[in-house]
Amino acid sequence: MKYVMGIDLGTSGVKAILVDESGKVCCEASKPYRLIQEKPGYCEQHPEDWVNQTMAVMKELMAKQPVHSRQVEGISFSGQMHGLVLLNESREVLRPAILWNDTRTTAQCAHITKKLGDRLQKITKNQALEGFTLPKLLWVKEHEPHIDQQIDMFLLPKDYVRFRLTGAVHMDYSDAAGTLLLNIGEQTWSEEICQAFDISPHICPPLVTSEAEVGTLLPHIARDVGMKDGAKVFAGGADNACGAIGAGILSSDRTLCSIGTSGVILSYEEDHERELQGNLHLFHHAKKDAFYTMGVTLSAGYSLNWAKHLLAPEESFQSLLEGAAHVAPGAKGLLFTPYLVGERTPHADSIIRGSLIGLDSRHERAHVVRAVLEGITFSLNESIALFRQAGKNIDSIVSIGGGARSRTWLQMQADIFQAEVIQLDNEQGPALGAAMLAAVGCGWYPSLEVCANQLIHQAAVYEPEQQHAEVYADLFHLYQRIYTQTRDIHAGLKQYRSI
Repeated sequence: MKYVMGIDLGTSGVKAILVDESGKVCCEASKPYRLIQEKPGYCEQHPEDWVNQTMAVMKELMAKQPVHSRQVEGISFSGQMHGLVLLNESREVLRPAILWNDTRTTAQCAHITKKLGDRLQKITKNQALEGFTLPKLLWVKEHEPHIDQQIDMFLLPKDYVRFRLTGAVHMDYSDAAGTLLLNIGEQTWSEEICQAFDISPHICPPLVTSEAEVGTLLPHIARDVGMKDGAKVFAGGADNACGAIGAGILSSDRTLCSIGTSGVILSYEEDHERELQGNLHLFHHAKKDAFYTMGVTLSAGYSLNWAKHLLAPEESFQSLLEGAAHVAPGAKGLLFTPYLVGERTPHADSIIRGSLIGLDSRHERAHVVRAVLEGITFSLNESIALFRQAGKNIDSIVSIGGGARSRTWLQMQADIFQAEVIQLDNEQGPALGAAMLAAVGCGWYPSLEVCANQLIHQAAVYEPEQQHAEVYADLFHLYQRIYTQTRDIHAGLKQYRSI
């Protein structure tokens, strides 16, 4: 039996799955790694941790397979977007990676916007936000000139891991689109942007499609993880692009809700000309010659993790959510905004912080948990509202990630989004998308669409409950007012966060 392996390098850990020729997910493994948060707004990781834990999950998958059936024909990757990995001439890491959810670069974003004006949007189809890679490069240039002088190449997280496993340096278009350095229309690094900020173009890696074969595992890596030599390695894509593939978002009538550390509403696009508003993003899809538009909630699953740590650190998520299932919509007059590390869509604001509005002495833990779930979903609904305002028809949404593991949350999504919400029968998220890229690359299927028909199946469909939907429509209007009415308060509190 032959297999392909999909590896997803997430923010909190790495996950790998093994898929056989029939399209069955045979086994999976995951390993955590730590975040480094030395100052408010800072979020970094050691790239070496990614490499070590990726090799550990690969080795674990091979250990689960009989010796005679360890023929992995192809490997591909998905990875957290935007994170800055800096290499010197000897391809050594110069400093810890600055991650997508690091918000130290507000001043650099303002500088980019002032310098390029409307040209930035025309070239990259995105605004300058703290999460993107270019502001991080400029921060290093300003604050760590001794590091800047040694930079010979920058990579994004999954691309660094793939380099360490193969010895080959590349970046795919779906991840490159999130750097603010890619000319989306021309599919090349932007000389104009590089010149504007004194960035040498040679530090930008060669660009490839997500389906491209970029090498094979180095012999000693294959030996260490228990694989046979010769496994083809494919470029892979950004986590959201691979998550879209793994959920079958491969045509213009498909929309995705993905709730991980962050939350994403993603909709397939045929071209890159759609007019965007409210800090929606447009990126290359991991499907060749396709794109997607996207809105982001920075603290989606992260908000629920925070609530669990605060309220029930010893309990399971299942136990925590069981209580919320018995609370009526509206959480007895309690509203939560998930701005724990700032927000992106529709408010690009690194200073805003979360709120619990309406607390009174009758509220219990279950009400707070329900309010957190509702607040995350309201935030995601702001992206859906922007899509609809732009003329996009959204009446069917595939839900993956943490939000797809709870019936209560799935029904809540249907009620708040006012759309049917589809749960998949074996949801593996971005790791499955990566495995599908490898399967198509190996010639198992003629296209991603055919592969999706074989691997992806619905488990359940949740329809809006009209009475609940009406309640949530009223609450959503109240939720939308919280940002503008608390923004100045949070700005005033900023000086006290590091005391």
